Amino acid sequence: MGGVGDVVRDLPHALGAAGWDVAVATPSYGALHALPGAKHVTGIEVPFRGSTEAVDVWQLQDSDSHVRHVVLEHPQFAKHGAGQIYHRDAPSRPFASDANNFAFFCASAAQWIYASKKLPDVVHLHDWHAAFYLLLTYYTERYRHLRDIRTVFTIHNLSYQGIRPFAGDESSLEAWFPGLDYDSGKIADPRFDDCFNPMAMAIRLADRVSTVSPTYANEICLPSDATTGFIGGEGLEDDLVRARDEGRLSGVLNGCYYDEPVGRRPGWQRLLTMMDAQLHDWAHQQPTNRAHALALERLAHLPKRRPSHVLTSIGRLVAQKATLLLQPVDDGRTTLQHIADSIGRKGVIFLLGSGDPDLEERVLEEAAKIQNLVFLHGYSETLAAPLYHGGDLFLMPSSFEPCGISQMLAMRAGQPCVVHGVGGLRDTVDDGSTGFVFDGHSPAEQARGFVDRTARALRLRSDDPIAWQDICRKAALQRFDWASSAKQTITTLYGEKKND
Repeated sequence: MGGVGDVVRDLPHALGAAGWDVAVATPSYGALHALPGAKHVTGIEVPFRGSTEAVDVWQLQDSDSHVRHVVLEHPQFAKHGAGQIYHRDAPSRPFASDANNFAFFCASAAQWIYASKKLPDVVHLHDWHAAFYLLLTYYTERYRHLRDIRTVFTIHNLSYQGIRPFAGDESSLEAWFPGLDYDSGKIADPRFDDCFNPMAMAIRLADRVSTVSPTYANEICLPSDATTGFIGGEGLEDDLVRARDEGRLSGVLNGCYYDEPVGRRPGWQRLLTMMDAQLHDWAHQQPTNRAHALALERLAHLPKRRPSHVLTSIGRLVAQKATLLLQPVDDGRTTLQHIADSIGRKGVIFLLGSGDPDLEERVLEEAAKIQNLVFLHGYSETLAAPLYHGGDLFLMPSSFEPCGISQMLAMRAGQPCVVHGVGGLRDTVDDGSTGFVFDGHSPAEQARGFVDRTARALRLRSDDPIAWQDICRKAALQRFDWASSAKQTITTLYGEKKND
């Protein structure tokens, strides 16, 4: 689940180290309850769609005594296959299947909390997926006393809001919760008055609202502007300005861990061998995937000795991450083509990622034209770690970035980054000191800035090795740790514990 997954995996341990006991609740997705060591705890009866559903509550072991992982199991959570978190619906019914799952998950979570012997001090909700919990505590008599628990709502990405109709569809508010006496003004989408917007509702109703970086918290209070390429409040800026003016909106930067030694940079042949092995594994699993065959062909033609410049990019291929990689510059060539041409035979670009099928196809088209671009179509921790450690310059030109983790991981490994000066990227990369930052008042300007800043960074690396090593060293010394994030989360969002 991307950044949400990173936070719900790592922040609880940092909160536990600060003295808080944390329970992390997730759907089972038909798989998590079957993991080794999972223990069945209880069963709960959950009102949903006008009937009562039996949900099993499982608990997973964790080495941290302060953290419990609670898994809610029901066939609904694996309706489209075990382990499948999201389902791609037809464009005419966005979020339909996912909203069914997460509405039911929140109903189950509310019932689990309701039935608990000890109520929590804080319920921390992440993105639109968890927002339905507030709907139930505000408008269901059964859960009304849960409103006494402080609620924190964290926005990880405003581009995904989970909007569904109030009625008239099997994936709609009144289908999930028939007879609910809700206030449509509090939960409606500001643009479509016949639709329910979970993200907007949570911003309006939560006790505290946070985003995952200070700069993103400021950006989302401004309207988005397609002509300038600025991504801001995405239609919810008025609600966010109100939350800010009420003192409810904060930006708390995510973190990463620095408790393991960085290790040595992998040798060139070792890096190629690891890629070759992963690509053959992918090709065996997906024999018709043209990207794997092309990447293997590119690997076979790379020089035996390490090129002068090894550029890397790791991330999901979605509009947010990939638009500026594919943006045409003045002569019609994309930024990827310009950067690849600028390094020529002296360099190579490794791009690891998957995501939107249309963007995957466009990147594959670029890779077919660019001889020194290796498109690694998929995601693999086995490859990500050596690419973070083995690259010379990391490319992260996100159109917007609530926080970002890839730049932190690259910097931790001593690899400077070229980033777009937005959101968490601006909060973590200092231009000319720990990395390189570009801007622009339109997508075309941003593309030119991206190409120019990358070229200037590589010239510095070639012309002034001492200055370059200083930037690498400073990047590696930066600390965006979870302990700091947890401390700010507690002081800014949680307040004092009451139920010790």
